[in-house]
Amino acid sequence: MTNRTRKIVLRVPVTPEEQELIRQKMALLHTRNFSAYARKMLIDGYVVHIDTTNIRAQTAELQKIGVNINQIARRLNSMGPLYTQDVADIKGALAQIWQLQRYILSSQR
Repeated sequence: MTNRTRKIVLRVPVTPEEQELIRQKMALLHTRNFSAYARKMLIDGYVVHIDTTNIRAQTAELQKIGVNINQIARRLNSMGPLYTQDVADIKGALAQIWQLQRYILSSQR
């Protein structure tokens, strides 16, 4: 316990039913870290769970676009011509990102 930043341990006795209820609530939040869950509940009284599935999908699409742009930039820097297909690929990827962005924003209303 010498390397821990939290040196005070709190203990709370619970019944088996209470323990199961706590486990169920933790499962709803997709967390297995009891200490973090208990600390948050004791301090704030609630835990907010945000579904980041759509944001992760958007991040993946942005990464793909970044890779495509880097490939095109490498080609241009090596004195190669800019191909019409490269421009079409970029426009298509941007259209997908805007579509995903509109979906995310509309689902949050």
